[in-house]
Amino acid sequence: MAMEAAEIERLIKEAFPGAVVEITDLAGDGDHYAASVTAEEFRGMNRVQQQRAVYAALKGRMGGELHALALTTKAPE
Repeated sequence: MAMEAAEIERLIKEAFPGAVVEITDLAGDGDHYAASVTAEEFRGMNRVQQQRAVYAALKGRMGGELHALALTTKAPE
């Protein structure tokens, strides 16, 4: 079952309340998304740590409800 973009955004913002989140459906199928996440919580983390934090926020849905998610993460400038 596909996952809605709004649900992805909700889960990310639940974990990172002040985050700026942009979700794009890459294939129009509800299975392949790109997400850009800018969050203060990422300050001091390297990119791998940032992306792991986002995947953790998705609470195990990667590979099941959510097939693919291309991530761009950063701390605010």
